[in-house]
Amino acid sequence: MISHLEEVRNQGVYFFNIDTSDPAKVKNRDPSFEYVQTAVDFALGKKVHAVVTAPISKEKWLRAGIPFKGHTDLLAKTAGVKNYAMFFWSESLKVALFTIHIPLKEIFQHIRGDEIIGFIRFVDRELSRLFKKKFTFLVSGLNPHAGEDGYLGTEETDVIIPAVRVLKSEINIEGPYPPDTVFLMARDRKDSVVISWYHDQGLIAFKLLNFHSGVNMTLGLPYIRTAPDHGTAYDIAGKGIANPSSMEQAIRLAEHLLK
Repeated sequence: MISHLEEVRNQGVYFFNIDTSDPAKVKNRDPSFEYVQTAVDFALGKKVHAVVTAPISKEKWLRAGIPFKGHTDLLAKTAGVKNYAMFFWSESLKVALFTIHIPLKEIFQHIRGDEIIGFIRFVDRELSRLFKKKFTFLVSGLNPHAGEDGYLGTEETDVIIPAVRVLKSEINIEGPYPPDTVFLMARDRKDSVVISWYHDQGLIAFKLLNFHSGVNMTLGLPYIRTAPDHGTAYDIAGKGIANPSSMEQAIRLAEHLLK
Protein backbone atom coordinates (compact mmCIF):
# COMPACT_ATOMS: atom_id res chain seq x y z
CA MET A 1 0.00 0.00 0.00
CA ILE A 2 1.38 3.43 -0.95
CA SER A 3 0.15 6.97 -0.32
CA HIS A 4 2.32 8.79 -2.89
CA LEU A 5 3.29 7.85 -6.42
CA GLU A 6 6.88 8.68 -5.59
CA GLU A 7 6.91 5.51 -3.49
CA VAL A 8 6.81 3.39 -6.67
CA ARG A 9 10.32 2.06 -7.14
CA ASN A 10 10.11 -1.06 -9.28
CA GLN A 11 7.76 -2.84 -11.64
CA GLY A 12 4.87 -4.52 -9.91
CA VAL A 13 1.40 -4.01 -8.52
CA TYR A 14 0.91 -1.19 -6.03
CA PHE A 15 -2.25 -0.30 -4.14
CA PHE A 16 -2.74 3.44 -3.69
CA ASN A 17 -4.38 4.51 -0.46
CA ILE A 18 -7.26 6.93 -1.05
CA ASP A 19 -8.75 8.35 2.12
CA THR A 20 -12.55 8.26 1.87
CA SER A 21 -13.13 8.60 5.60
CA ASP A 22 -13.53 12.38 5.52
CA PRO A 23 -17.31 13.01 5.50
CA ALA A 24 -16.85 16.49 4.08
CA LYS A 25 -15.00 15.09 1.09
CA VAL A 26 -17.28 12.21 0.18
CA LYS A 27 -20.63 13.45 1.44
CA ASN A 28 -23.38 12.13 -0.82
CA ARG A 29 -20.75 10.70 -3.19
CA ASP A 30 -19.99 7.14 -4.13
CA PRO A 31 -16.43 6.08 -3.14
CA SER A 32 -15.86 4.70 -6.64
CA PHE A 33 -16.09 8.26 -7.96
CA GLU A 34 -13.19 9.27 -5.70
CA TYR A 35 -11.12 6.36 -7.00
CA VAL A 36 -11.74 7.31 -10.64
CA GLN A 37 -11.20 11.01 -9.99
CA THR A 38 -7.85 10.29 -8.33
CA ALA A 39 -6.67 8.29 -11.34
CA VAL A 40 -7.85 11.03 -13.70
CA ASP A 41 -5.97 13.66 -11.69
CA PHE A 42 -2.80 11.57 -11.96
CA ALA A 43 -3.25 11.26 -15.74
CA LEU A 44 -3.98 14.95 -16.30
CA GLY A 45 -0.99 15.82 -14.12
CA LYS A 46 1.15 13.54 -16.32
CA LYS A 47 2.05 11.39 -13.35
CA VAL A 48 0.74 8.30 -15.16
CA HIS A 49 0.48 7.59 -18.88
CA ALA A 50 -2.62 5.40 -18.93
CA VAL A 51 -5.72 4.71 -16.87
CA VAL A 52 -7.52 1.35 -16.80
CA THR A 53 -10.87 1.78 -15.09
CA ALA A 54 -12.97 -0.93 -13.45
CA PRO A 55 -16.77 -1.00 -13.81
CA ILE A 56 -18.86 1.45 -11.82
CA SER A 57 -22.58 1.67 -11.11
CA LYS A 58 -24.03 4.52 -13.17
CA GLU A 59 -27.19 4.35 -11.08
CA LYS A 60 -25.23 4.88 -7.85
CA TRP A 61 -23.40 7.85 -9.33
CA LEU A 62 -26.59 9.49 -10.51
CA ARG A 63 -28.40 8.82 -7.24
CA ALA A 64 -25.47 10.40 -5.38
CA GLY A 65 -25.87 13.53 -7.47
CA ILE A 66 -22.72 12.96 -9.50
CA PRO A 67 -23.51 14.71 -12.81
CA PHE A 68 -22.04 12.07 -15.13
CA LYS A 69 -23.69 9.10 -16.78
CA GLY A 70 -20.49 7.10 -16.63
CA HIS A 71 -16.74 7.17 -17.13
CA THR A 72 -16.80 8.58 -20.65
CA ASP A 73 -18.69 11.76 -19.74
CA LEU A 74 -16.47 12.34 -16.70
CA LEU A 75 -13.22 11.77 -18.59
CA ALA A 76 -14.18 14.09 -21.44
CA LYS A 77 -15.35 16.85 -19.08
CA THR A 78 -12.28 16.77 -16.84
CA ALA A 79 -9.93 16.68 -19.85
CA GLY A 80 -11.75 19.61 -21.43
CA VAL A 81 -12.24 17.85 -24.77
CA LYS A 82 -15.27 18.40 -26.99
CA ASN A 83 -14.56 15.57 -29.42
CA TYR A 84 -14.49 12.10 -27.91
CA ALA A 85 -15.88 8.67 -28.68
CA MET A 86 -16.49 5.24 -27.21
CA PHE A 87 -14.53 2.63 -29.12
CA PHE A 88 -14.69 -1.12 -28.50
CA TRP A 89 -11.70 -3.27 -29.39
CA SER A 90 -11.10 -7.00 -29.72
CA GLU A 91 -8.88 -9.04 -31.98
CA SER A 92 -11.87 -10.09 -34.08
CA LEU A 93 -14.23 -7.10 -33.99
CA LYS A 94 -13.95 -3.34 -33.51
CA VAL A 95 -16.85 -0.90 -33.09
CA ALA A 96 -17.13 2.89 -32.77
CA LEU A 97 -20.35 4.34 -31.34
CA PHE A 98 -21.72 7.47 -33.02
CA THR A 99 -23.95 8.24 -30.02
CA ILE A 100 -23.50 6.97 -26.48
CA HIS A 101 -25.82 7.17 -23.48
CA ILE A 102 -28.94 8.85 -24.87
CA PRO A 103 -32.51 7.58 -25.25
CA LEU A 104 -33.27 5.78 -28.49
CA LYS A 105 -35.88 8.36 -29.49
CA GLU A 106 -33.16 11.06 -29.57
CA ILE A 107 -30.89 9.23 -32.03
CA PHE A 108 -32.55 10.53 -35.20
CA GLN A 109 -31.91 14.21 -34.46
CA HIS A 110 -28.17 13.48 -34.50
CA ILE A 111 -28.20 11.79 -37.92
CA ARG A 112 -26.85 14.82 -39.77
CA GLY A 113 -24.28 14.86 -42.52
CA ASP A 114 -21.88 17.27 -40.84
CA GLU A 115 -21.95 15.33 -37.57
CA ILE A 116 -21.34 12.02 -39.33
CA ILE A 117 -18.45 13.34 -41.42
CA GLY A 118 -16.80 15.00 -38.42
CA PHE A 119 -17.22 11.92 -36.25
CA ILE A 120 -15.71 9.46 -38.72
CA ARG A 121 -12.80 11.80 -39.50
CA PHE A 122 -12.15 12.11 -35.77
CA VAL A 123 -12.23 8.34 -35.17
CA ASP A 124 -9.92 7.77 -38.15
CA ARG A 125 -7.38 10.29 -36.78
CA GLU A 126 -7.49 8.87 -33.27
CA LEU A 127 -7.11 5.24 -34.32
CA SER A 128 -4.23 6.15 -36.63
CA ARG A 129 -2.54 8.00 -33.75
CA LEU A 130 -3.01 5.24 -31.21
CA PHE A 131 -2.53 2.10 -33.30
CA LYS A 132 -0.09 3.54 -35.87
CA LYS A 133 -2.03 2.08 -38.81
CA LYS A 134 -5.08 2.66 -40.96
CA PHE A 135 -8.43 0.90 -40.63
CA THR A 136 -11.30 0.37 -43.04
CA PHE A 137 -14.65 1.70 -41.81
CA LEU A 138 -17.77 -0.37 -42.42
CA VAL A 139 -20.79 1.88 -41.91
CA SER A 140 -23.89 0.25 -40.50
CA GLY A 141 -27.34 1.14 -41.69
CA LEU A 142 -29.69 2.78 -39.22
CA ASN A 143 -32.92 1.22 -40.48
CA PRO A 144 -33.70 -2.45 -41.21
CA HIS A 145 -31.97 -3.58 -44.41
CA ALA A 146 -30.13 -0.23 -44.41
CA GLY A 147 -33.39 1.44 -45.44
CA GLU A 148 -34.05 -0.77 -48.48
CA ASP A 149 -33.43 2.13 -50.87
CA GLY A 150 -35.74 4.42 -48.92
CA TYR A 151 -38.68 2.04 -48.49
CA LEU A 152 -37.85 1.24 -44.85
CA GLY A 153 -36.48 4.64 -43.86
CA THR A 154 -34.77 7.52 -45.64
CA GLU A 155 -31.87 8.34 -43.31
CA GLU A 156 -29.52 6.21 -45.42
CA THR A 157 -30.42 7.71 -48.80
CA ASP A 158 -30.82 11.27 -47.54
CA VAL A 159 -27.94 11.57 -45.07
CA ILE A 160 -25.67 8.56 -44.49
CA ILE A 161 -24.85 7.66 -48.10
CA PRO A 162 -24.01 11.28 -49.09
CA ALA A 163 -21.75 11.53 -46.03
CA VAL A 164 -19.94 8.31 -46.97
CA ARG A 165 -19.43 9.66 -50.51
CA VAL A 166 -17.75 12.78 -49.13
CA LEU A 167 -15.37 10.66 -47.04
CA LYS A 168 -14.41 8.14 -49.73
CA SER A 169 -11.69 10.38 -51.15
CA GLU A 170 -9.82 10.55 -47.83
CA ILE A 171 -10.73 7.47 -45.77
CA ASN A 172 -11.13 3.74 -46.46
CA ILE A 173 -14.87 3.52 -45.96
CA GLU A 174 -17.71 1.30 -47.18
CA GLY A 175 -21.45 1.02 -46.70
CA PRO A 176 -23.95 1.53 -45.32
CA TYR A 177 -24.51 -2.19 -44.90
CA PRO A 178 -27.57 -3.82 -43.28
CA PRO A 179 -27.17 -3.76 -39.50
CA ASP A 180 -27.87 -7.47 -39.20
CA THR A 181 -24.90 -8.45 -41.39
CA VAL A 182 -22.28 -5.69 -41.04
CA PHE A 183 -20.83 -7.17 -37.84
CA LEU A 184 -20.41 -10.56 -39.48
CA MET A 185 -18.56 -8.86 -42.35
CA ALA A 186 -16.31 -6.98 -39.92
CA ARG A 187 -15.50 -10.11 -37.92
CA ASP A 188 -13.81 -11.58 -40.99
CA ARG A 189 -11.77 -8.39 -41.63
CA LYS A 190 -9.31 -7.81 -38.80
CA ASP A 191 -8.45 -4.20 -39.65
CA SER A 192 -12.03 -2.99 -40.05
CA VAL A 193 -14.15 -0.86 -37.72
CA VAL A 194 -17.95 -0.81 -37.66
CA ILE A 195 -19.55 2.62 -37.35
CA SER A 196 -22.60 1.95 -35.22
CA TRP A 197 -25.25 4.61 -34.72
CA TYR A 198 -26.36 3.91 -31.17
CA HIS A 199 -25.27 2.09 -28.03
CA ASP A 200 -27.15 -1.19 -28.24
CA GLN A 201 -26.87 -1.56 -32.01
CA GLY A 202 -23.11 -1.85 -31.62
CA LEU A 203 -22.76 -3.49 -28.24
CA ILE A 204 -25.24 -6.34 -28.56
CA ALA A 205 -23.14 -7.75 -31.39
CA PHE A 206 -19.81 -6.86 -29.81
CA LYS A 207 -20.54 -8.36 -26.40
CA LEU A 208 -22.19 -11.45 -27.84
CA LEU A 209 -18.93 -12.25 -29.64
CA ASN A 210 -16.37 -10.76 -27.24
CA PHE A 211 -17.84 -10.49 -23.77
CA HIS A 212 -14.76 -11.96 -22.07
CA SER A 213 -12.14 -10.49 -24.40
CA GLY A 214 -13.47 -7.06 -25.40
CA VAL A 215 -12.05 -3.72 -24.28
CA ASN A 216 -13.71 -0.31 -24.02
CA MET A 217 -11.57 2.69 -25.01
CA THR A 218 -12.20 6.42 -24.87
CA LEU A 219 -10.89 8.23 -27.93
CA GLY A 220 -9.89 11.90 -27.79
CA LEU A 221 -8.27 12.05 -24.35
CA PRO A 222 -4.74 13.35 -23.69
CA TYR A 223 -3.93 9.97 -22.10
CA ILE A 224 -4.80 6.35 -22.81
CA ARG A 225 -7.91 5.01 -21.16
CA THR A 226 -9.13 1.43 -21.41
CA ALA A 227 -11.65 -0.63 -19.45
CA PRO A 228 -13.33 -4.03 -19.49
CA ASP A 229 -16.51 -4.15 -21.57
CA HIS A 230 -18.79 -5.44 -18.78
CA GLY A 231 -20.55 -4.01 -15.74
CA THR A 232 -20.18 -4.36 -11.99
CA ALA A 233 -21.85 -7.79 -11.60
CA TYR A 234 -22.78 -7.18 -7.97
CA ASP A 235 -24.83 -10.38 -8.09
CA ILE A 236 -21.67 -12.51 -8.18
CA ALA A 237 -19.40 -10.29 -6.06
CA GLY A 238 -17.42 -12.25 -3.47
CA LYS A 239 -18.31 -15.64 -4.97
CA GLY A 240 -14.97 -16.21 -6.68
CA ILE A 241 -16.57 -16.91 -10.06
CA ALA A 242 -16.04 -13.61 -11.92
CA ASN A 243 -14.08 -13.89 -15.17
CA PRO A 244 -11.15 -11.41 -15.19
CA SER A 245 -10.31 -11.85 -18.88
CA SER A 246 -11.74 -8.53 -20.11
CA MET A 247 -9.87 -6.59 -17.41
CA GLU A 248 -6.68 -8.46 -18.29
CA GLN A 249 -7.16 -7.54 -21.96
CA ALA A 250 -7.78 -3.89 -21.01
CA ILE A 251 -4.48 -3.77 -19.11
CA ARG A 252 -2.60 -5.46 -21.95
CA LEU A 253 -4.05 -3.13 -24.57
CA ALA A 254 -3.13 -0.04 -22.54
CA GLU A 255 0.41 -1.37 -22.18
CA HIS A 256 0.60 -2.13 -25.91
CA LEU A 257 -0.52 1.38 -26.85
CA LEU A 258 2.20 2.90 -24.66
CA LYS A 259 4.98 1.16 -26.59
